[in-house]
Amino acid sequence: MTVAGATGTRRTPAPAQPGPAAPDRPARRRLLTGAAAGLVLPVLLVLGWHLLAASGRFSPAQLPAPLDVAAALGELAGRGELWQHVAISVQRVLLGFAAGAGAGVLLGGLVGLSTRVRALLAPTVQALRAVPSLAWVPLLLLWLGIGETPKVTLVAIGAFFPVYTTVAAALDHVDHRLLEVGRAYGRSGLRLFLQVQLPAIAPPALAGLRLGLAQGWLFLVAAELIASSIGLGFLLIDSQNTGRTDILLLAIVLLAVLGKLTDALLGLAERALLRRWT
Repeated sequence: MTVAGATGTRRTPAPAQPGPAAPDRPARRRLLTGAAAGLVLPVLLVLGWHLLAASGRFSPAQLPAPLDVAAALGELAGRGELWQHVAISVQRVLLGFAAGAGAGVLLGGLVGLSTRVRALLAPTVQALRAVPSLAWVPLLLLWLGIGETPKVTLVAIGAFFPVYTTVAAALDHVDHRLLEVGRAYGRSGLRLFLQVQLPAIAPPALAGLRLGLAQGWLFLVAAELIASSIGLGFLLIDSQNTGRTDILLLAIVLLAVLGKLTDALLGLAERALLRRWT
């Protein structure tokens, strides 16, 4: 736009165009603050571990220092063994979790939606839930041999029960007024489940999936007692037999880190789904 004046033509500045939205700095700051706060306790634990190992109260064979465990990490990584143990354990957990969580969602859905199925199956499933993980080992060896199948099956058993329980309970406690509204809008059968019940149970069901994944990692060590020659559970037992406490502690730390990492990835998927459904 131009304006004529005594000294000639003068151009007025054009109105500023809106630029891209600035990032949410408070949200980013909260995220970084939360991550930093979550690191405080692990750092304190490692510091306490170091001070206890240096105090002389325990021998190096009983409690190696954190630097000794880090050296064991470098030793196994240098020989190429570490990644094999990690990869096979992650594979067993993911396969077992997929099978167990799928069965848990299916059976939990049937029990939660049908009172007849609940009366028929729920008492037996709850009884089987109380069986310890190690009690399944000899039976799986007898039925499935010593290959990968019994190991993945045991992880699947561990992942199944938390998912089954949360899905069945969540469906059983869906607000009946919500169902009435859905039916009033013409929803029934599969459409009622997908458009009304499934979004309603999404938070507890996704929390159940995370519990199932954690339980799968807990069952992994028992699974790798089944005639294993590789995996983090095998590494635990082998290091105990050979007196390598540094490798034993390394295996425990790796199990904790991998469990947290997989839970964090599933948590990201959970937040994305909840944003879509709620």
